[in-house]
Amino acid sequence: MHSNGSETRQLETELRGRNIHNLVSHRVETEMTLLLKPITRLSLFQTHFQIINNNNPRARARARARAISVSCSWSHEAHKIVREFDPKIPIEKAITPPSSWYTDPSFYAFELDRVFYRGWQAVGYTEQIQEPRDFFSGRLGNVEFVVCRDDNGKIAAFHNVCRHHASLLVSGSGKTSCFTCPYHGWTYGLNGELRKATRISGIDDFSINDFGLVPIKVATWGPFVLLNMDNEILQKDNIDTDNVASEWLGSSSELFSLDGVDTTLTYVCRREYIIECNWKIFEKVSIQSAEGGSKQKEDDRLGSKAFYAFIYPNFMINRYGPWMDTNLAIPFGPRKCLVVFDYFLEASFKDDKAFIEGSLADSEKVQMEDIRLCEGVQKGIESPAYSTGRYAPNVEKAMHHFHCLLYDNLIN
Repeated sequence: MHSNGSETRQLETELRGRNIHNLVSHRVETEMTLLLKPITRLSLFQTHFQIINNNNPRARARARARAISVSCSWSHEAHKIVREFDPKIPIEKAITPPSSWYTDPSFYAFELDRVFYRGWQAVGYTEQIQEPRDFFSGRLGNVEFVVCRDDNGKIAAFHNVCRHHASLLVSGSGKTSCFTCPYHGWTYGLNGELRKATRISGIDDFSINDFGLVPIKVATWGPFVLLNMDNEILQKDNIDTDNVASEWLGSSSELFSLDGVDTTLTYVCRREYIIECNWKIFEKVSIQSAEGGSKQKEDDRLGSKAFYAFIYPNFMINRYGPWMDTNLAIPFGPRKCLVVFDYFLEASFKDDKAFIEGSLADSEKVQMEDIRLCEGVQKGIESPAYSTGRYAPNVEKAMHHFHCLLYDNLIN
């Protein structure tokens, strides 16, 4: 896809008008787009989560007080750390965020609350729940979730936590007619309703209707499954697909479709990597690689054009030749993340096993190099010899922009 400078400025102006911050950089025929979803009203997620479905007013009040006390404590400390970075300083004079952005537990908790528990987050693909009774599970920060399709074809999502004694219900993906807790056998339907509760003899004031699975709002766009844990969105009965696209991608949803990011691609496989580094280090390395040009080797079958889109805060879409791969960085702690790669291919190539195996082998080599780099950076950031760094203005505009977006998300 080609565009001149005036077109780029016009696109940036349009996106800012929709409360979307956008950065487009070109290297030969490589495009990289950096997107930020609109930031919704920020409420205390932890407060909401602890009191949801609690019908006892006194217990609800105590839970709210405890959550606010804990949240205010780490929020105050995290705010101080956030302000150690100044987004108003131009990149030529700016220093990078401090090492505490990548190591401090209070900053990490604040980040989960403000960044990941707001707005739409990509968590999977429609291919994973293509048929009735299909499900897949996952984790986003401290939230364990399960997404499923019921017998009527309706997609639903829930916290993957039994309401009895908090055991996880399922792991991985598969097919099931219900969710049965492995601990004491409480059983839930694919609509989240509690069907069977064991060991309830002698319990006062127990209603089976009050102990269904805690729901999470779910939507799809193209081949992607999205979750939204914001309390406001949870109250809405129907989710409009156009609104989801607008909130997740802004006016760039059409741009994505034009560049072949759609449901016509064939799903190939998934690769997962546990990396001993903060999730932002992986994003920093990925953004820098994309901004510097295509990572693909020259090959007629891969094509000469590439489209790289980074959707704030943790999702990258790479479209090149017949391939599309996506990278999802999931925070597992201040010093650990899970990175999920999913590979898609144009249908005309799906039977070319040699091509697929060769391409995936090349990709694996790149991932191993990036993992070693990311883990080395994490160790260096934790060294007393490092506190902040500097940007290379000519090649690290996207990285600087990402840090500015994160700052705005955390402060505002």
